[in-house]
Amino acid sequence: MTRSASPAEKSSVEEIRQRFDADVERFSNLDTGQSAAIDAPLVLDLIARAAAAVSSGPIRLLDVGCGAGNYTLKLSERVPLAEVTLIDLSRPMLERAQQRIGQVSPAVIRSIQGDIREISLEVDHYDVIVAAAVLHHLRTDDQWRSVFAKLHSCLRPGGTLWIADLVDHALPPVQELMWQRYGEYLAALDGPEYRDRVLAYVEREDTPRSLGFQLDLLRAVGFRAVEVLHKNSVFAAFGATK
Repeated sequence: MTRSASPAEKSSVEEIRQRFDADVERFSNLDTGQSAAIDAPLVLDLIARAAAAVSSGPIRLLDVGCGAGNYTLKLSERVPLAEVTLIDLSRPMLERAQQRIGQVSPAVIRSIQGDIREISLEVDHYDVIVAAAVLHHLRTDDQWRSVFAKLHSCLRPGGTLWIADLVDHALPPVQELMWQRYGEYLAALDGPEYRDRVLAYVEREDTPRSLGFQLDLLRAVGFRAVEVLHKNSVFAAFGATK
């Protein structure tokens, strides 16, 4: 797969919001997660287990790009949630997430519709942050640094950040190999037309960075330790401790 669109040619925030407004049901299944993502159910479980393993007592959780709330729901099975802040571009996603979480958790839930690049957050406040399939919408290195620094600042000391996302690769031959594998996965999942449709919106919407880039940046903005939970083809799950 060749992905050549420049950041200026990518979908706008409003175009991305409109697509997710119309896709709530696909993101509302804990058993499948987001099917277009390789190993989505495994990654969902790994992040919930890892976040729970390093947390104690009721936690204050920030779910960035929460979608329909799957990561918060999965984490609520393992640790008590005192407070949940949900961020998403899509109002229908936020409404579905709040409804689902409210049915199983007594946590105080706050919903914020908006872009993580523009939202102000409390400093030293959250025990756990989850960001799943959202940061690949960042465009420039400066945006990546700014958002990672923001997430670091709003964690309390000892708090953790967990990311599950699409990733690029630093070596072009490996990049080509991994995207070929992803195309094969999509075709096996639902046929060539589905593969072409997914790869087309990745081309339009997404500007992922390599796992190495993100781990280095987490350290650079102040995280004291990083952990890689899983990587398969063009998807990775990893975390960091403040």
